[in-house]
Amino acid sequence: MGNLVNLSKYVLISLLFICANNMVHVMAQWPKGGSTKYYDFKVQMLKVNKLCDTRNIVTINQKYPGPVVYAQEDDRVIVKLTNETPYNATIHWHGVRQILSCWSDGPSYITQCPVQSGQTFTYEFTLVKQKGTLFWHAHFSWLRATVYGALIIYPKTGVPYPFKYPYEEHTIILGEYWNQDLVQLEKNVTASGGIAPNADAYTINGHPGPNYNCSANDVYKINVVPGKTYMLRLIGALLNMESFFSIANHKLTIVEADGEYTKPFTTDRVMLGPGHTLNVLVTADQKIGKYSMAMGPYMSAQNAPFQNITSIAYFQYLGASPNSVPLPASLLPKFNDNLAVKTVMDGLKSLEIGNVPKEIDTNLFFTIGLNVNKCGSKTPKQNCQGVNGGVMAASMNNNSFIRPNISILQDYYDHISGRYTEDFPGTPLKFYDFVNGAPNSSPNNTGSTNGTRTKVLEYGSRVQLILQDTGTVTTENHPIHLHGYSFYVVGYGSGNYNPQTANFNLVDPPYMNTIGVPVGGWAAIRFVADNPGVWFMHCHLEIHLTWGLAVTLIVKNGQGPLETLPHPPADMPRC
Repeated sequence: MGNLVNLSKYVLISLLFICANNMVHVMAQWPKGGSTKYYDFKVQMLKVNKLCDTRNIVTINQKYPGPVVYAQEDDRVIVKLTNETPYNATIHWHGVRQILSCWSDGPSYITQCPVQSGQTFTYEFTLVKQKGTLFWHAHFSWLRATVYGALIIYPKTGVPYPFKYPYEEHTIILGEYWNQDLVQLEKNVTASGGIAPNADAYTINGHPGPNYNCSANDVYKINVVPGKTYMLRLIGALLNMESFFSIANHKLTIVEADGEYTKPFTTDRVMLGPGHTLNVLVTADQKIGKYSMAMGPYMSAQNAPFQNITSIAYFQYLGASPNSVPLPASLLPKFNDNLAVKTVMDGLKSLEIGNVPKEIDTNLFFTIGLNVNKCGSKTPKQNCQGVNGGVMAASMNNNSFIRPNISILQDYYDHISGRYTEDFPGTPLKFYDFVNGAPNSSPNNTGSTNGTRTKVLEYGSRVQLILQDTGTVTTENHPIHLHGYSFYVVGYGSGNYNPQTANFNLVDPPYMNTIGVPVGGWAAIRFVADNPGVWFMHCHLEIHLTWGLAVTLIVKNGQGPLETLPHPPADMPRC
């Protein structure tokens, strides 16, 4: 009898794991306790036919988008990365807090040297108190344009969602596609001193949709049952653009942002910048038909070129004719509709009362924006194609970050000095009307300093950071991402930050890892610096990162092993 009981347990557990792997109505009842999930990632070339063109793109396991990493809260995740391409590669686990695992965070030359062709490296981290929709992407050059995938973390066994269980879940990744070699493209843009070319297409789960040439059948589709409610896991994996998303005639109810539950908020459309994730509920409550799911551009910078062709996917009811004409998603806002962005941000509130730091002992103020440096080239037509014959740059506190050719984390751990400095200013060197009175005689008074400058934080510091957009060159919405942490977005507004008039929410602010600093405005974030290591903070518009809109934060060790950065893994790549 005992053997029969054990056999029954074994069969039950096996069935549950089969369910988990096939994602049958999503959350499987896995065995209790944090388990370990193993994944094998091979960086490989894949031949694709898109937009009337055939080319090889860099992928993981020859999948575009890449494989989904599934886990549960508190699971340990181990991913062996083998590089079978001629390019360098690293993977960043976007939104994972990497508690005591900074070595596995992934940004090249910040926490690790790249994994070179033919090499392997194993990423290991624990999803401590984390659940929801995150994602992973390459963090070398511009490879993340094609190297990305979902990271889906389910609640612990027996813990329900805080909303009615959806009939099905679907992951929707918004991206951009170029008919070019992305590593070479970054080199060309950098050498030119000018701006990046527009993407050739926007994509939904890798598909451009019928608005693009040769793409009538290159369309993503979800089949839905009338009357049922679906959860869509929306992921912003765009490279250099931000994007609106909507479904014709359907409402979206946001229930999670950046892997944290929110109070339900219903809207007609959402905006996702690179690095943002949102979970939305959609009910198939319209007449039977085929409805367009659309992504289109949000461009807040002045006079900036962008791809203006909308990418379309289908939200198709069972019973609809396959040849029926899709209802257009007429709700996409105008490309520069800042109010539509603000309306969604205003609706984001944490589901539960947050543990927001009330007492602050470290006040930081970072300006963010673009620059134009003077031309120093003997071939200005080739190398100085920025505004007024200058060279484009971007900065925080007017310092353009230069990524070194070593790992800052390794140098910090080994106490090697000289290849980075610890003198990043905690406030601007000069205060003025950042939005309306910024210098704008490019390139004469719009230059930036540059260097591999870091800001050091004491362990346990309660940090408030003001992020202030500037009007040099142009104001713009900047999606700022902080590695290794989530933070409370306690306030934001237009114009220059004024502590006397700023309204803060210290009760239920959203807890995020990427914040779109409003165009011509500011955002205030708070966090406790309780995770030792070297953490990159940067604009997630890749061209701005290339230009230097970044800083590295060093959080010092605290007391004892649970507050101390462990030693590096044995297989850490060498530069």
